[in-house]
Amino acid sequence: MKFWLGVTDNRWFEYVSTRGLSEVNFWQPSARPPFSHLPEGTWFFFKLKRPKNHIAGGGRFVSYTNLSLSMAWDIFGEQNGAANLSEFAALIADNAHDRPDFTREIGCTVLTDVFYLQEPLWVENDDFFPKAVMRGKAYDTGEALGESLWDRLNQVMGQSGLNDYIHEEGARYGTEFLQRGRLGQGAFRSLVLDAYSRRCALTGESTQPVLEAAHIRPYADSGSHHTTNGLLLRSDFHKLFDVGLVTVEPDYRIRISPQIRDQWFNGKAYYRLDGQPLSVLPKRAQDQPDRDALRWHNENRFLA
Repeated sequence: MKFWLGVTDNRWFEYVSTRGLSEVNFWQPSARPPFSHLPEGTWFFFKLKRPKNHIAGGGRFVSYTNLSLSMAWDIFGEQNGAANLSEFAALIADNAHDRPDFTREIGCTVLTDVFYLQEPLWVENDDFFPKAVMRGKAYDTGEALGESLWDRLNQVMGQSGLNDYIHEEGARYGTEFLQRGRLGQGAFRSLVLDAYSRRCALTGESTQPVLEAAHIRPYADSGSHHTTNGLLLRSDFHKLFDVGLVTVEPDYRIRISPQIRDQWFNGKAYYRLDGQPLSVLPKRAQDQPDRDALRWHNENRFLA
């Protein structure tokens, strides 16, 4: 089994661990991925920088994407490890040795099921982690070094009462992990953004600040945070979709409610789409809108 140690900004860790956040954006100031082909569900551990230089927690890898600094704040908020956008920008600037820039493209590693070890249980890693490595390193339990480090991690996890948690199998790995893992709102928005290639499903609009991830079946009504329960929509269509003035039928055709015209004597820009197929569908079949969820929205939300 493979797992990853990511070099962790100590201020970031102090912020997210103090608040006990279960989902985080493990960012980096560069938009160049620190790894390639990391499977969904892989264990990702936090290796603090010197002088602490210990493994102090971790989580499950969900996805990696590049976002502008301002978009990352809009999606993840304090899960970025800062109290507000200005503090977040300053933290990025310190790591990049540059001035704050809200348009900077940064790398975003989305993690969920995050846990934090009490300091007495932090794992020393001088024998496991080369000093020259700046961003992170992959390990394999099939190799002596990876097996030894994994045994150390297992020991402290057991002492923390998390032994069963780290030994979960099957449903927590690969594609099934995304179906059953405890994904939060930030991970959902990030996954939907990438699934739709950053274009509105209805219009093809690609201006990122106005794109929002909409739940087909609301989370409050037993909807999930999975991409199959999501549509990437322009902000006005998101509002119309949520209140039932727009829907998508199970055959992926757009419907516009006549109530827009009846109540506001307007809506020509919307009615042009009535009956048209979606402009954008996710390339992967496992990310495409769930037809049962669309049927639920048609029957329970749409004002026909």
